[in-house]
Amino acid sequence: MRKAKPRKRILLPDPKFNDVLVTRFVNDLMVDGKKTIAFKIFYDALDIVEEKMAKKEEKTALEVWKQALENITPQVEVKSRRVGGATFQVPTEIAPNRKRAISVKNMILYSRKRSGHSMAEKLAAEIMAAYKEEGAAFKKKEDTHRMAEANRAFAHFRF
Repeated sequence: MRKAKPRKRILLPDPKFNDVLVTRFVNDLMVDGKKTIAFKIFYDALDIVEEKMAKKEEKTALEVWKQALENITPQVEVKSRRVGGATFQVPTEIAPNRKRAISVKNMILYSRKRSGHSMAEKLAAEIMAAYKEEGAAFKKKEDTHRMAEANRAFAHFRF
């Protein structure tokens, strides 16, 4: 590389829970720079989660959300690698930052695809599904792991 690597920006924690991961999530949830709307959607979704299941689980909504994120976080992924004319799907482990980014993006992507009235409701439904280890985001993680397991024979092509 010609230039030095850019420094990582320091994110400020969110105002309600004082958590940087929440800010990171809201930044990915945000559309067209509307951060206050994104925060409102996220907090409303957590309120819905609190109403519906956090009392039964004896956990706060934030703990339920963090556990849901953990449940949909993949440990391995497959990367395409060309070796002598053939393309192999090589399973590789994922760096912690990328793991977090993938799980956040999957949760947001699949909650957007859900049917429901508001984004807060859809996000809450996806959080609850991920917490129970079901739903589209969890299925995506399972598929990724299954793909890596199937292509385990090509692990020696790792770069």
